[in-house]
Amino acid sequence: MYSITTDYFKDIGAPFPYLKRISDVGFSQVHWCHEWSTNHFYIKEELDAIKKKLKVFNLTILDIHASNGREISWGSSDENKRNAAVNLVKNRIDMAAYFNVAVIIMHVLENNEFLRKSLDELLPYAKVREVKIAIENTMNFPVVDKILSDYDFDFLGLCYDSGHGNIEKDSYEWLDKLKNRLISIHIHDNDGKRDLHQIPFTGTVDWERFSRLIAGSSYKKSISLEVSIRNMRIKDEKEFLDKSYFAAEKLSKMILR
Repeated sequence: MYSITTDYFKDIGAPFPYLKRISDVGFSQVHWCHEWSTNHFYIKEELDAIKKKLKVFNLTILDIHASNGREISWGSSDENKRNAAVNLVKNRIDMAAYFNVAVIIMHVLENNEFLRKSLDELLPYAKVREVKIAIENTMNFPVVDKILSDYDFDFLGLCYDSGHGNIEKDSYEWLDKLKNRLISIHIHDNDGKRDLHQIPFTGTVDWERFSRLIAGSSYKKSISLEVSIRNMRIKDEKEFLDKSYFAAEKLSKMILR
């Protein structure tokens, strides 16, 4: 099975037209990335509508990119902003539980006592709902490593982002070190300098090495593309999605061989 991000074209608002196009080219799962950086709270009526559309298009959600919010942060020293961000993460945990999704992904912007306070508050909330938080490498592997070392695998894991990793020094060494904590992957390509979210095999990511490391890791779920049409020369959505599917298929074969 292959997954692609819902926000390959647009990351706010209702993604229903994009879900249909995703399904039409053969993807069976989506990485839910809509509202990943906003303060939007999903309510039950929205979740019910999403559930109906997913059923119509024969899609399931692989994982959910949770939000740190705008002008708030779960690592903020301002208690109001920190609480607001924690409540936003809880909203995504609830969304994950509603869809029987096991993982939400979060960016870590700071590693401090306030972030740890937020994680400590989220730990029982997430465990009761059987949802794990995956900390994504955003060019900050030493920070990610320290946080993961302080929390158990049944609460926190790693989301390896191949595009960020292609920019960050020694990212494959870090992935190898943390491969048994890997619970989510964001697959995309770039030129090694900019976070472009391009289709795999169009940039400079070492996909052979990536494939070997993923094959030897704890991650056993779908190939999950986090690609965007915005930084591709392709402008036709159908062509973009077809080429994305082909890349996912090619990468899957490399990992399984």
